[in-house]
Amino acid sequence: MKKKSLVSIHDFSKEEQLRILELAGEFEKTPNSSILEGQVIASLFFEPSTRTRLSFETAVQRMGGRVIGFADANISSTSKGESLMDSIKTVALYSDLIVMRHPVEGSARFASEVSDVPVINAGDGANQHPTQCLLDMYSILKTQGKLDDLHVAFVGDLKYGRTVHSLTIALTNFNCTFHLVSPEELKLPSSVKQHIKDKNLKYYQYTDLMEAIPKVDILYMTRIQKERFSDPVDYEKVKNAYILTRQMLGNTKPNLRILHPMPRVNEIEEQIDTDPRAYYFQQALNGVYVRQALLAYLLGLKS
Repeated sequence: MKKKSLVSIHDFSKEEQLRILELAGEFEKTPNSSILEGQVIASLFFEPSTRTRLSFETAVQRMGGRVIGFADANISSTSKGESLMDSIKTVALYSDLIVMRHPVEGSARFASEVSDVPVINAGDGANQHPTQCLLDMYSILKTQGKLDDLHVAFVGDLKYGRTVHSLTIALTNFNCTFHLVSPEELKLPSSVKQHIKDKNLKYYQYTDLMEAIPKVDILYMTRIQKERFSDPVDYEKVKNAYILTRQMLGNTKPNLRILHPMPRVNEIEEQIDTDPRAYYFQQALNGVYVRQALLAYLLGLKS
């Protein structure tokens, strides 16, 4: 029987999500092992990445596995016109699991359907980023001690931000209240807001960041993604819509933590990096433990 893939956060039940977080805690305590000895993980990044790709590769190597693949689609046979289907079917012959990032929405689902080995979606266009979602959940759990009944602010690019889409959907299982801060042009899509409505949860929309900051437990900043805009003029209008400064943090809850999926451009000033409420670099490290948990779980090495 073909092993399970992770393409969307919908692919994991609430119980499975919590199990991954529990396993991540185990790997954080003991990150080095030989559990993946003899296993080959394919890392296929058709779109640029630093943290996601390197944290996956770190996870594999800390578990004793091997990594094959590429970080630039121009050095793969796709540059010669090979179809995604042929690429995936071929790489599946050489590996035990495929991690893939691709700029086209739906590409990860397609890959999972044609692959004979599990596929982990490391981001497909502006659609979903389920592994980032899980590491964000782990970061929230570590900083707040719980996932339930929190007030969470998402700030910046809520329209194209796949990390925001996945995390919003996941947090609807935990009775959270959502504070959505964005320019009018970059509001959270109605399809994602529908998940909040379906659970009878509350959400509030703002254009002014200062309205939301005093109310929330988690302040989740995002960059305005230039690469998602077809018209550079539209990007220029909103690129500096929100820049978090230390002065803006004068009136916050004592448990507030600031998250960011990275990369950061200028939406959080560097002075905040030393603030105890800043958690985004530890958040990036948490990605290794969560991805270790996912690899072990999807390969049937942990249950």
